Amino acid sequence: MSEQAVAPRSSEERPAKAATAFRTISEVAEELGVAQHVLRFWESKFPAVRPLKRAGGRRYYRPEDVEILRRIRKLLYEEGYTIKGAQKALRTTRAGARTARPAEPEADATSGLGLQIGGGARQRLLAMRAELEELRARLRRAMA
Repeated sequence: MSEQAVAPRSSEERPAKAATAFRTISEVAEELGVAQHVLRFWESKFPAVRPLKRAGGRRYYRPEDVEILRRIRKLLYEEGYTIKGAQKALRTTRAGARTARPAEPEADATSGLGLQIGGGARQRLLAMRAELEELRARLRRAMA
């Protein structure tokens, strides 16, 4: 009998990890669409990214590290920031997040998720929420 080589599992075949799970550098690189060496470079330029390093230097990224990396990618690749500009933008965002207090109860609903919703998207979400709450109230009245 001949042995067949087992092909590595693609990301489509891998079971999905929980949102709170730590990720390897290869998983994060694949998720963000960047090379692993780019992530290592960003670690050297952005001190907010601090993956855990295990024996042999293997990196494990926390969910908050992945969110910061996602923001860095957006700043650099989509918004056209330079490294220095992205560093400043992240410092400003982080400093503002530490001092800012939510003005409305709705802001608390997203703060625990680490989401930042800006522009008209927040208003649309609030309108959809109000509409859903109205529909729920109508259903309760109809079933009573």
